[in-house]
Amino acid sequence: MTLKALAHWPAEQPTPLLVGCRRWLEASYQTLRACSEQPLADPAALDVLDQPLQQPIAAGASGAASGDASFQWLTAAVEKVQHGHCQALVTAPIAKHAWHAAGHHYPGQTERLAELAGVAEASMLFTARSPHSAWRLNTLLATTHLPLASVPAALSPQRIEQKLNVLLAFCSRFSPQPRLTVAGLNPHAGEAGQLGREEQEWLIPTLERWQAQHPNAILSGPLPPDTCWLPAAEAWQGSEPSAAADGYLALYHDQGLIPVKLLAFDQAVNTSLGLPFLRTSPDHGTGFSIAGRGIARADSMRAALEAALELA
Repeated sequence: MTLKALAHWPAEQPTPLLVGCRRWLEASYQTLRACSEQPLADPAALDVLDQPLQQPIAAGASGAASGDASFQWLTAAVEKVQHGHCQALVTAPIAKHAWHAAGHHYPGQTERLAELAGVAEASMLFTARSPHSAWRLNTLLATTHLPLASVPAALSPQRIEQKLNVLLAFCSRFSPQPRLTVAGLNPHAGEAGQLGREEQEWLIPTLERWQAQHPNAILSGPLPPDTCWLPAAEAWQGSEPSAAADGYLALYHDQGLIPVKLLAFDQAVNTSLGLPFLRTSPDHGTGFSIAGRGIARADSMRAALEAALELA
């Protein structure tokens, strides 16, 4: 996937630096050349920070060895960015269970990045530019890798205000007065308290207070989650972009990721906000069942590279 995406790297841009095992990368390149119908970047033409694997790992194999290797590669890549050797970080998907097997107990890369950067938390924003129009879909998650039962306790007025500040700052890159929409927590956004009290008791007052403090934004919500992204779907297809928000705040992981992936699976990019450096990644996970067969789609990885160039 990475070599396919890098085959489209703009020639006028500096050569990207890959962090990983050069020997494994070159062996994978030779294997993929025989089965991939799409162009591949030649590792010989790339800069590689060589972090050799301690033992051979077959394509599609997942366990402690691969988990520890990807953990160490991420750490080394962050160090390069922090020391100014690179302008942005683009990460490929990891297998969280492999990290855990190696003793690295993090919910995901975002949490490890926050630790390395010395910040309390990084925010996960998914952004995608529609291939049908110039409209951009932006969805920020108020909570990330949490069990659904833990979400209500993790939400608070302070968290919502902080996430709205992050979303406003990002969307202000593209609009002088961004329109932001917040999804409700409960079905029908609580149905006036009949299907949950969170909206009435604290979410609506929080949004009203935040709006009063931020006249440079237009805030809507909380809206019923099942219809919240319908204007975004219309704008994505190229019609009625004026009805869609510049940014959406989802209160939990799947609430935001289901519409993003339905609309923009191959175009969406995970962007970590709140770090002292830019980080992007594809919006999907690993595909061990098709590894080494040359059939993995590289669209989202290519989009992550393009977003890093644009936003850096």
